[in-house]
Amino acid sequence: MKTLGLYAAFAMFAMQVLAQGSFDPNLERINISEHLGNTVTSDLAFTDQDGHAVSFGDYFDGERPVVLILAYYECPMLCTQVLNGLSSALDEAKWKPGDSYRVLTVSIDPEENATMAKAKQQTYVAAVKDGGFHQDWQFWTGKDEAIKSLAEQIGFQYFYDEKRDEYAHPAAVYILSPERKISRYLYGISYPASHLEMALGDASEGKIGSTIDRIIWRCFHYDSTTGAYTMIAFRTMRIGGALTLILMGVPLFILWRREATRKRSTHPRGAQPAKLAS
Repeated sequence: MKTLGLYAAFAMFAMQVLAQGSFDPNLERINISEHLGNTVTSDLAFTDQDGHAVSFGDYFDGERPVVLILAYYECPMLCTQVLNGLSSALDEAKWKPGDSYRVLTVSIDPEENATMAKAKQQTYVAAVKDGGFHQDWQFWTGKDEAIKSLAEQIGFQYFYDEKRDEYAHPAAVYILSPERKISRYLYGISYPASHLEMALGDASEGKIGSTIDRIIWRCFHYDSTTGAYTMIAFRTMRIGGALTLILMGVPLFILWRREATRKRSTHPRGAQPAKLAS
């Protein structure tokens, strides 16, 4: 009976771990649906960091690809990590914005304004050595309709978390060709300069990338209970641990059944042990 109790304890603990490791339903609302090869429309209206009205197509000159980031300027965590990661890549890259490509950050929060965009631009342009390329790394704001249209066209799925008063969104940067075609998705919060340069080189030649990098991004997801982006790998380890416990428990249960069967066959119910001869 002790063995059966141990197995039951294992099973109950495993079920609890699995329950705790179940995915937040909000994860389905945060995703990137790749639209490689699609062309983003040019007439989306925004406002640049200087308060000027601009159109999305105006940023493309037909010669240089564009690195696009969707973020928001009062983001408490992930946007900063994405922008920091891109800033580090630009700092290490051989070519800076303006040389052979441009960078564009668009806020997903329609409540943000040009003043906030300008402050963010100054921070990040200054963070890259040999900066001074303000016209080639711009920060825009816009109305909800234009923001949602751009997000939908590039496959950026996000939502506003009312409980936490913040936006939940995926982490990636997007490489667009000089003709506004989606050439590559770079996932996560860190972008090696060599990968960025290769992606920009392919985009400038009109090449369309693959979806391999998407696997890396799937390791990160938003947890609405904490407002944090955690690694699915950790949850996978918890689930794996629970399965290990189950696998350990099953042999114990089998051993218990065998032992119980052996005892019943040795001492049938109602039988009395033989008396020793005097």
